[in-house]
Amino acid sequence: MWSGVSGTVRVVIADDQELVRSGFAMILEAQPDISVVAEAGDGLAAVAAVREHQPDVLLLDIRMPRMDGIEAVRIVCADTATRVVMLTTFDQDDYVYDALLAGASGFLLKDVRRDDLVQAVRVVAAGEALLAPAVTRRLIDDMVRRQSRPAPVPADLDVLTAREREALVLLGRGLSNAEIAAELVVSEHTVKTHVSNVLSKLHLRDRVQAAITAYERGLIVPGSSP
Repeated sequence: MWSGVSGTVRVVIADDQELVRSGFAMILEAQPDISVVAEAGDGLAAVAAVREHQPDVLLLDIRMPRMDGIEAVRIVCADTATRVVMLTTFDQDDYVYDALLAGASGFLLKDVRRDDLVQAVRVVAAGEALLAPAVTRRLIDDMVRRQSRPAPVPADLDVLTAREREALVLLGRGLSNAEIAAELVVSEHTVKTHVSNVLSKLHLRDRVQAAITAYERGLIVPGSSP
């Protein structure tokens, strides 16, 4: 859960288009549980704003002057506890894999609907990830291009129980907690425990990194059927 005072989600918006920043700020500020604490027009300013204000969520444009979003998310996720949602104009953006690998918790199109923007901020602040099926498929496609065969399962995955490893595989396929619960025939509360244990034992930031790990560690063969 987010660290804001009285349950308020603190947000920084970073985009080089003032109209995008002001539009998103107006939508979010209208919510009683969300506060926009700063805006930034380039990558360097975004990193500085995060360091100064320590927000719960950073909405970060991928393409910006002085420092692009990929480098900015890499710094923010390495140095702070802020969760990052990347903003993009195109759903076929080339930088999905790099941004997720750097620590981003998901993606939003700039023409996102008002309600979806608000929900996305709340979801990410609560520790979940915006790993939509379309993004998952693109991630898998990128993995197929990057490696011709699955890597052997490393010894550090031995810290997981059999159920936790099953949960990791299903996370890699982009399933929600409810879908994982149905697949494993357990309660959602049990799934949340499994997911929490997976993230903790493997020192992963969120479900996005868990999905990447499932593919990189060979638990799922890229290109295979779910």
